[in-house]
Amino acid sequence: MRILLTTTSYQDTPGPHHELLASSKYEIVRERGPLSKARMLDLAGEFDGVLCGDDDFSREVLEKFRPRLKVISKYGIGLDKIDLASCQEFGIPVLFTPGVNHTTVAEHTFALMLALMRNLVEEVNFTKAGKWTRLTGHELWGKRIGIVGVGRIGQEMIRRCDGFGMEIHAYGNFWPLEFAKSYELIRHETLDSLVSAVSIVSLHTMLREDTRLLIDERRLALMQKGAWLINSSRGELVETAAVLAALDSGQLAGYAADVMDEEPPDPDHPLLHHPKAIITPHIGSRTYESVPRQALKATTNLLNFFKGEGEIFFATRD
Repeated sequence: MRILLTTTSYQDTPGPHHELLASSKYEIVRERGPLSKARMLDLAGEFDGVLCGDDDFSREVLEKFRPRLKVISKYGIGLDKIDLASCQEFGIPVLFTPGVNHTTVAEHTFALMLALMRNLVEEVNFTKAGKWTRLTGHELWGKRIGIVGVGRIGQEMIRRCDGFGMEIHAYGNFWPLEFAKSYELIRHETLDSLVSAVSIVSLHTMLREDTRLLIDERRLALMQKGAWLINSSRGELVETAAVLAALDSGQLAGYAADVMDEEPPDPDHPLLHHPKAIITPHIGSRTYESVPRQALKATTNLLNFFKGEGEIFFATRD
């Protein structure tokens, strides 16, 4: 039995998941993901199972991985890099790990927001260069924030915003009634309404065809001049060229993101070097607490699947 392991967070972080995987006695082949289509095609046809991150599992790749591939166990919850329809057609179940990283991602998102509002990165760079340059920032108290997506991560973000005395607006297909009532959320029926009503927008929704380029040139123009945008979900939710133009014009005062539309990005990508942008390398769920939770669940899913027993979290079934 041969297993392909690609997620670097899993490999780089100590924890009991390593011992659990080793106890399987399967042959483990390690790669440093996320893997491109070309590399996936090179590896195709040689594995019974995959413990993956955000590698390219397009239809073309899946066609080459079958018929030997029996299962894909996703480390994490984002499934947009996997062609789920093709997996169902080919009879390849996809497993995932819901409920393991919402606290960690929300904390990182909040850190991005604070860093953006208080010019934190720029100020640290000044002091490291021996300069005592004191910029004036903004406080969060009383600011209107718009949360796009009220799932687990969105709710954790809302809890933190409430603690900082922010006015919380929200939009999403899923609406937890009791939670929304307890935090006095201001509900918007359309995304256009939300982005025009707040000064900070934070994205917490999945990438699907109907959410791709959710924040585009038109919606950026609807936002208040000098607004802030935060994205810890998927880079493809925003139109990068439009964000850059909005930063240059002052329509956006700042953009903070943990994700890019291509990862890793080209070192010369303009967002990486823009003075009003803060970009981190997709580390929102990468903590010593969260990684073992995700890795243990992903590994347990895989092993239980092959044993045919125990709890398994299916994203799709064969």
